[in-house]
Amino acid sequence: MSNELIFTAKQQELMSLLKHNKLHRLNLLEGSVRSGKTWISLILWAFWIANRPTDYAYLMSAKTLQTLKRNCLMLLQELVGEDNFKYSLSTKEGRLFGRKILLEGANDAKSENKIRGMTLGGAYCDELTLFPKDFFSMLLSRLSVKGAKLIATTNPDVPTHWLKKEYIDNAKVDMLVLRFLIDDNTTLPEEYVREIKKEYTGVYFERFICGNWVAAEGVIYPLFADNPSRYIVDTLPEDLMFVTIGGDFGGNGSAHTLNATGFTKGFQSVVTLDEYYRKETISPYELENDFCNFIEGVCRRWKCTEIYLDSAEQILIKGVRLAAQRRKLRVNIHNARKGSINNRILFYNRLIAADRYKIMSHCKHTIEAFQTAIWKPNVTTEIRLDDGSINIDSLDAQEYSTEAYMTNVFDAERKT
Repeated sequence: MSNELIFTAKQQELMSLLKHNKLHRLNLLEGSVRSGKTWISLILWAFWIANRPTDYAYLMSAKTLQTLKRNCLMLLQELVGEDNFKYSLSTKEGRLFGRKILLEGANDAKSENKIRGMTLGGAYCDELTLFPKDFFSMLLSRLSVKGAKLIATTNPDVPTHWLKKEYIDNAKVDMLVLRFLIDDNTTLPEEYVREIKKEYTGVYFERFICGNWVAAEGVIYPLFADNPSRYIVDTLPEDLMFVTIGGDFGGNGSAHTLNATGFTKGFQSVVTLDEYYRKETISPYELENDFCNFIEGVCRRWKCTEIYLDSAEQILIKGVRLAAQRRKLRVNIHNARKGSINNRILFYNRLIAADRYKIMSHCKHTIEAFQTAIWKPNVTTEIRLDDGSINIDSLDAQEYSTEAYMTNVFDAERKT
């Protein structure tokens, strides 16, 4: 490991606990984004592992293996050097200072079966609030050898989250909780910190900047709702790279929707260019014809080859795909990824806060959807209200159109 590591005061505090053998069985670094907690947690993990027995197995885990690689494994290898840390996602194993490191994803309730029966000398967990409770409970039971410890990071979530209620707030648990805030990370330029703070609003500002465990309530997109004219435009951007289309199928009172979204050069901005909205009951033939007409119109105006449609309706997708083939539309029709709704919400809130999202003024349904979307009241988890009283369908279509490119857009944000 490099001898030139420079620690912030908060990071020095953590490393001092390691030096004086004051770590607990469970050690959680929680708080805001860009606070330096992941970086120092991996250094802590590496130093701790280097002084542990070589005949134990250890675990590193995140929600998915790809997330683990992106957030932790690549950085850990950079910190300690490839000679000291090698890993393979295909075999789900690595070697850190000669110690065997098992790699696992914790993406659903069944994930606990992946670690059932293991005996572990230690574990590292990235973004712990995203883990299923059953996986974490099973993991703790696997930390059965003498001196076994858990090191984990997380951003705050709802105050009723199992991690907060059953562990952080439980005085009986042998747990160290160290809070990291973005202002603690004195290695960051002040201008960068100011810009990051602008990108989060409402509940996301409270959690990801202030480091507070707070519930979501009220309007989901407060900046857009308070000042929609800032984001509504009449002029098309001149530097569009390409356009994608997202679509949601209606039924039971919901609407059929399509949204065409453009990405500007370098993924600097996202622009809703056009929309389709139809709520009345229509035949499959009418639906296929409408969808193909919209797709054809978009392709005539812009470079568009990728379409993402609601994967829950495979029969309708097949019909649209066949209709597009008959009309010789040169497009690829995919199942929408349909990842976490709250991740999609966070994506748009960050774009809106950074003034990187725009929408053409004629897209009335999508504009109204962004203005009126609210959190479901009186629930213990974050759920977007979807009771038919507001237009969720246009939001779904909009999100499907950008979901495959969220990482590209965030990467562009980091380069600016």
